[in-house]
Amino acid sequence: MPKLNQIIAVLSGRKSQSQKDITEVYKRLQKDALFDGISRVYQPVDEEGEALPPERKNVQYSARQAIADARTALSELFNVTATQDYSNCAARSDVVVDGQTIVSNAPVTHLLFLEKQLTDLHTFVGQIPVLDPSERWEWDQAADCFASNPFVTNRTKKIPRSHILYEATKEHPAQVEMYTEDVKVGEWRTVKFSGALPAQEKNQILQRIRNLQQAVKFAREEANGMAVEEVKTAGTVFEYLFGAQS
Repeated sequence: MPKLNQIIAVLSGRKSQSQKDITEVYKRLQKDALFDGISRVYQPVDEEGEALPPERKNVQYSARQAIADARTALSELFNVTATQDYSNCAARSDVVVDGQTIVSNAPVTHLLFLEKQLTDLHTFVGQIPVLDPSERWEWDQAADCFASNPFVTNRTKKIPRSHILYEATKEHPAQVEMYTEDVKVGEWRTVKFSGALPAQEKNQILQRIRNLQQAVKFAREEANGMAVEEVKTAGTVFEYLFGAQS
């Protein structure tokens, strides 16, 4: 009695060969000349007339042969696929991570679905931004996101100043130089907010996804290792379509 994983391995090659064989049948169906034959015998009107050799062209391919070839090309494919599909209904396994059963008695088709979804989820989580490690972050309940420690920066304003270079004399006025001075006029108290994840939390989620991916693969391999009973559907299908095979 074969195992399901053996059936799966055979099915891939059988599909390829069946496709090749049925393609060849299709090609022949496009060539009308293969289906045509003729026989011509020349008879002169009298015994002294010119004698010509008979002409004959045999039918090289027939509709019945095309049907037979199609049945041969597809029968094993139908039977192997049926065996896989029927077995997939019975092949089941638990998904277990570190002794914890995450999914119970899952059929192979659902395990394949989980594999695809977990791959997509790993990509999704990989795109989630993380908090800037140069800041210290705390959860802000009111803002419902992370907040940085507040920091203060000064606000300054340029104030014009002057100083006397030379005092005034009887002969000359005073010489004065103008300049500006940055004077603190206030303070900015800044808090940054972020909806990103802590890097550690993101990495933990990614690791859990990878752990579950591995567990699903193990479960699928275990389910595919079950012994299966061969199922044959091709005979009844083609007998109904084309009649009993002679």
